[in-house]
Amino acid sequence: MGQPTPFQDPPAWVADAVIYQIFPDRFRRSGRVHEQRPLTLQAWGSPPSDQDFQGGDLYGVIEALDGLQAMGITCLYLTPIFSSAANHRYHAYDYFQVDPLLGGNAALDALIVAVHQRGMRLVLDGVFNHCGRGFWAFHHLAENGASSPYRTWFHVHRWPIQPYPSEGEDCGYACWWALPDLPKFNHADPGVRQHLLAVGRHWLERGIDGWRLDVPAEVPADFWVEFRQVVRQQNPEAWIVGEVWGDARTWLQGEHFDGVMNYRLGWSSLCWVAGDQLRQTYRNSEYPLEPLSTEDLLDLWTTTLGWYRPAVNRAQMNLLDSHDVPRALHSLNGDVRALKLALLLLFLQPGAPCVYYGTEAGLAGGPDGSIATGPGPNSREALSWQDDWPIDLRTFISELTTLRHRWPLIKEGGLVWSSAGSDGLVGDAPGLQVVINRSRSDVLESVHGEGSVVWSIGSRSESDALGPQSALVRTHNELNNREVVASS
Repeated sequence: MGQPTPFQDPPAWVADAVIYQIFPDRFRRSGRVHEQRPLTLQAWGSPPSDQDFQGGDLYGVIEALDGLQAMGITCLYLTPIFSSAANHRYHAYDYFQVDPLLGGNAALDALIVAVHQRGMRLVLDGVFNHCGRGFWAFHHLAENGASSPYRTWFHVHRWPIQPYPSEGEDCGYACWWALPDLPKFNHADPGVRQHLLAVGRHWLERGIDGWRLDVPAEVPADFWVEFRQVVRQQNPEAWIVGEVWGDARTWLQGEHFDGVMNYRLGWSSLCWVAGDQLRQTYRNSEYPLEPLSTEDLLDLWTTTLGWYRPAVNRAQMNLLDSHDVPRALHSLNGDVRALKLALLLLFLQPGAPCVYYGTEAGLAGGPDGSIATGPGPNSREALSWQDDWPIDLRTFISELTTLRHRWPLIKEGGLVWSSAGSDGLVGDAPGLQVVINRSRSDVLESVHGEGSVVWSIGSRSESDALGPQSALVRTHNELNNREVVASS
């Protein structure tokens, strides 16, 4: 038994984790969910839309665990799984029931057992800012108006409320992004707090290992103070990660979250490896897709790491993409070699790398990838299980996880990065050096150094220059006797 984690510190296991994010409706359909059998679902692999249900379920996740573990995955993050009338399930109507289309509570219990038997962990998505208009307390309010005992659970400013307003009509209550189907909770109400804190505690009692929190900055900060107390009381090793896309210093002082979704690392890595070939149709100030120079990349990384203490940097969820942004391969215009370099950068940082489902299979978000002004459904397409993937990066990702685990200094303190010309990056740590060339046409000459090359992407010339879109990992002499990772 190790030392207990201090209340203000993140759990130590996160630093060693490799995460895989799953959008359950599109990941894998098992055929084992009884409630699905009399229903008409969309064909698996149909073009994704906001309303379609393709029938992925939690038993399908269980069926995939052996393959995920072989790829080096140690932790699953599932987007919401509670009962909802939306395929993404951010419109919950019952937080104590797993959606029957996913297999219900029994399927989650089975998944928890299967994950823990493999020494893996499971993190669920907590949507505690808003609910769906089918949520039982809001339904009560809609039926009974100002006489409902739940009238103070929501921010009502006009009676009667209009859950399905006509165009231009005021719905009468506060909702997320002015969407009537997402009524916002009143966290000042004791009943709301009691209910949501009970949800957080219940699923930890059931065996999950942490919470990813949706739009937490839109919830009063004092609620998260109480939430952390409840979570840590139930499981001192549970991970609390907030969906904060930018500067999260306010949230990572030890009172609220352990880490955040570190989108800054992700979009900056994509922007650097893509250079002038980056697709820039998606516009989001918190996920800016614009080419980055090497110096700008290093400045951004230095700033981001400098915001937080080392224990927090080791507990970040580092990701290239997710269900809320275009897929990485789409932003890279289908350039698989650039994707490999971006994944390498992701795995060479302190914090837990998170791979979005289907990255290993070459999913690129359909013909449009994403709506230009919002995430859209295209980054949420179904993953084929018919061995017809356009590419297969499972072995490559497995090598990255091996590299990360065999040299713990990568995840403990990270590398010290410097530029090598306009297209080269060099990362140094005691006994280890990484050299990366992003150029699509030019070799990188300044890669000579002591030690043995133990892993590489792409090509090297006889003079040891690094070819276009290539990378190498070199160990110094004191590490040469370690077992090496195979070249990709």
